[in-house]
Amino acid sequence: MTPEYRHIPVMLNEVLASYAFTDGSIVCDCTLGGAGHSLKIAQLIEPHGILFGIDQDDLALEVASQRIHEAYPNLLSFQMKGNFNDLESLLMQKDVAGVDFFLFDIGVSSPQFDIPERGFSYRENAPLDMRMNPGKQTLTAQEILNTYNAADLTRVIRTYGEDKFAAKIASLVVKQREIEPIKTTFELVDIIKAAIPARARRSGGHPAKKTFQALRIEVNQELSALEEGLRQAIRWLNPGGRVCVISYHSLEDRIVKRIFQEYADRNQIPANMPLPNDLKPPIVKVITKKPLVPRNEELEENPRAKSAKLRVAEKLPLK
Repeated sequence: MTPEYRHIPVMLNEVLASYAFTDGSIVCDCTLGGAGHSLKIAQLIEPHGILFGIDQDDLALEVASQRIHEAYPNLLSFQMKGNFNDLESLLMQKDVAGVDFFLFDIGVSSPQFDIPERGFSYRENAPLDMRMNPGKQTLTAQEILNTYNAADLTRVIRTYGEDKFAAKIASLVVKQREIEPIKTTFELVDIIKAAIPARARRSGGHPAKKTFQALRIEVNQELSALEEGLRQAIRWLNPGGRVCVISYHSLEDRIVKRIFQEYADRNQIPANMPLPNDLKPPIVKVITKKPLVPRNEELEENPRAKSAKLRVAEKLPLK
């Protein structure tokens, strides 16, 4: 039990209400973290349920495993190291036929922000790392900043950070690294502040937030992993099972919305067109027509939940 993983689960009540958990349910928490969500779910599915927990972070797996086994020693639970891309292969290793509920709580966990040496935070000076799984990944934020050309840096910051000053930031990064390599978070923060006009810096939160987000996504290939993980989860869902996704920025939420809609309407037939004989039946039903957002009471307790959006889809019976 380490203090670094005192994690407040986001939208916990909404997650618990998104599926009718019962003793015997098979659940996979694809972003285990400190087991904030999983501990509450375990209470609903024990003693005959099965709980799978996946995370890239060794500390998260260690802490979560200890918490779950101490609280529910009779529950069959497995903590597995991997990314969303690994979901299918990890489940195959455990010889499970299907899953009733998948949870994706996307983004960087609070402890990863709070441990300075991980390099995720623009508020702490540390090496520019940002790898979620350092033992498996080689690309770091420092390497991106010191090797990508100006055009690629602009693309990353504009696409993943949605920052209108992306080109200016990239230009200053290239100029600075010609003098000496950019190695720390505070060095990058200074460059970003110099690139953004003073008036723009006075509103919209910390000026480095968007660039740090963009670098983190590029380092960890988060969006492509999310898309593949969602597709794998839908394949593994039992009929009547549900997948619940909590996202924290518009790029993630758009992917979740698009994937759910793709599986809910696989034909996209225009109005007034005859239906073909080989019409493909929908695979899921979208439960949340609009994403759920945190209640005001939760935001007062946990400001980090501010940008959260929750979407749910249900696997339909085979026809």
